Formats: sequence, structure tokens, C-alpha cells
Amino acid sequence: MDYTSIINKYYPEDDALRRLLLKHSRQVADRCLLIARRHPELQLNEQFLEEGAMLHDIGIRFCDAPSILCHGTEPYIKHGPLGAKILRDEGFPQHARVAERHTGTGLPGYEPETLEEQVVCYADKFYSKSRPDHVRSVREAAQSLEKFGREGVEKFLDWSRRFE
Repeated sequence: MDYTSIINKYYPEDDALRRLLLKHSRQVADRCLLIARRHPELQLNEQFLEEGAMLHDIGIRFCDAPSILCHGTEPYIKHGPLGAKILRDEGFPQHARVAERHTGTGLPGYEPETLEEQVVCYADKFYSKSRPDHVRSVREAAQSLEKFGREGVEKFLDWSRRFE
């Protein structure tokens, strides 16, 4: 799979939104790869991790989130399912699962199941598109999940113990 060609198709302009998407996605991908290399016992698929991380936010263009340069019409919470539709239409159903399951620590009915889905979801929590140069600590990332409920925070902290 050539994730760059998919990004180019949906983000053809070299504009601020594309640059933000690429920066954020690369940050997430690099953290995923670091986790995979630190934990060979998990036998993570590094190629899939990179592809999934680079495409997990492909749906943001269609959302209304002006603070992160998105001027679409859909609520931001839908960027995962919107990205999943894109990836399924492109013929990548496994990558689509990463997109639709990375919000919070997974929304009801869309929790990350595979280790790769969990690692992308986990790594994503350290980087906010609204503060792209800031890397959250585990504590800050956990606090950012409080809006999703205590269960999500506990799941994140469990992942932290497993992946760090």
C-alpha cells in the first residue's frame, strides 16, 4: 500500500491542513514504530503500523474544526468513520478499522481490537493537532481522555504500562 498516494488524492494542495495532517501523522507513526522496536515480543507489524498511523486522520478534511484548519460540515467526532469510509472505498478495510477506532480509546462499538489498532490509538494521544509542537506526557494524555470517561483513562493507562 502506498499511503502517500491516498493522502495526495484527498489532500492535493500543499496547504496548512495537509502540512498539519502530515506532521501529526508522522509523529504518531514514529511513536508506533518506537513501541514496536522496544517490544519485539509483541510481534507488531511495523509496516501496517506506519500505514495505519499515517492514514488514521484521513477524514479530518470533511469536519468542522476551524481551530485545526478543518472547514468541512461534519462534527469532528465523525472524522474516524469518515476516514474509514475513504479507506474502505480505496480497498483497505484493515486500515479503515484503525481510522474508525482511534478516537479516545475507542468509542462504544468501535474499540481498538488488534494490537496494531491499540498502538496507533495509544500513540495518537500524545499529539494534538491544536498544539502540534507539544508532546504530551502520559499524565497529560490521560487527562485529555477524561472527557470520554474514567474507563477510557484506565484503558490508556493499561496501554501505557504495556507499551512504554
